[in-house]
Amino acid sequence: MSINSEEYIAGLVAKGHAAQTIAESFTQEKVDELTAAVAYALTQPEVALKFGEMLVEESGMGVPGDKQLKMFSKVKGSYYQMKGRKSVGLVEIDEEMGMEKYAKPMGVIGAIIPVTNGEATPVVKSLMALKTRNAVILAPHPKASKTNWAVTEMIRSVLAKFDAPADLVQAVAPEFVSIESSQQLMKQVDFILATGGTPMVRQAYSSGVPAIGVGTGNVITVVDGTTNLDDTADLIVRSKSFDNATSCSTENNIIVFEDCYDEFAAAMARKGAILIKEDSPDKQKLLKTIWPESPANHDLSKYVVAQSAAKIAELAGISVPEGTRVIMVEENGGYGNDFPFTGEKLSPVAGVRKCKDFDDAVDKMLKILDYQGKGHSCGIHTTIKERVAALSEKMPVCKVCVNFPQSLTNSGSWTSGFPMSMTLGCGTWGHNSISHNATWKDLLNFTYVSRPIPSFQPKDEDLFDKDIIEKVNS
Repeated sequence: MSINSEEYIAGLVAKGHAAQTIAESFTQEKVDELTAAVAYALTQPEVALKFGEMLVEESGMGVPGDKQLKMFSKVKGSYYQMKGRKSVGLVEIDEEMGMEKYAKPMGVIGAIIPVTNGEATPVVKSLMALKTRNAVILAPHPKASKTNWAVTEMIRSVLAKFDAPADLVQAVAPEFVSIESSQQLMKQVDFILATGGTPMVRQAYSSGVPAIGVGTGNVITVVDGTTNLDDTADLIVRSKSFDNATSCSTENNIIVFEDCYDEFAAAMARKGAILIKEDSPDKQKLLKTIWPESPANHDLSKYVVAQSAAKIAELAGISVPEGTRVIMVEENGGYGNDFPFTGEKLSPVAGVRKCKDFDDAVDKMLKILDYQGKGHSCGIHTTIKERVAALSEKMPVCKVCVNFPQSLTNSGSWTSGFPMSMTLGCGTWGHNSISHNATWKDLLNFTYVSRPIPSFQPKDEDLFDKDIIEKVNS
């Protein structure tokens, strides 16, 4: 007898609750043993490459070798952040205030997995759940369902070797992967950790279940000419071409000071990027290829997302030099739906525009963000600290990357302080509940214990300044 999505998901959730009840009694040592084992097993070179190859074959997106590197950095990085950190029982004592803090699990986590990062995200979210004694159910995109299932099965086999319930980590079976199943999952679990497109994330927030989701990426970076432009170009090209720009964290727009514009374009060309001029017929060919219907609905062609620059050029019928890694398109006009290159492209295609000076760059960046990408990230290549401070104060984003390759940094890296994560909070600007990169700490409940302490209530003359008191009483 066949079952529907609601019944199927209910079965997964029931098994998850049963496993999580067992995990609730795990010691810190047991939790740390499991996370270490899973992180080690899933980042063996041949394993990481196998899953990268599997996802590229299944989805038709990305580069296997880059996906292998992603597994190394994000999985190992996520484990490194949690290694040796307390997540069980008493985790904090404040003797001065008489307070103690106890960490508790949430229950069963529903994890929405995007196709663009369908290799590392299931592992990272599983580690987050195991560290916090939660169970997790991984719901993938249909084009990543087989890879997600294979990754989950390997994690389950590792758990079994260490005498832990395999059902702590489950996946929606490929034959049940659908929008309806994901919606049912979001209704039935205890907490949702959603990474994916904006519509799915909004469904998570409107499900009635507590959730963490991410916002739309449309990362912008400024080049002011004060850095070595060959080095800057190398950083941008490496970021924009990594895994064929599957990440929403790549440089979608580049704002360049006009006095170094030509020099920057030449540096980018030396690193494998071409520039399509504003008035070139190739610009319209590319536009129609990326948005075959209407840019107004932001509906990118499935044939373009996460494809190589050479493949996109071929689809558009434009000629590019051999070895081209990134396509830059001049967009010096306005903003919004009539100028779609100012938006997210999920491909190694970047909009580029000139600015007169730093104030002009700030103005242009704000206008682009008003169109798309508020909350996520921005960046600047500069040697002038004051410009970094001004950008950080004025931009409605949660992350500012300075002299970095965006996609290799804003989700965490070994050379930056951003937490390693596959779920980047974008604050209320991006309609999110958090402004930071989500980590295992976001999957904990806390119990606070208070004991009597001597009164610390101050007198008014100690609490308020004399001039405030006098002015109020005058």
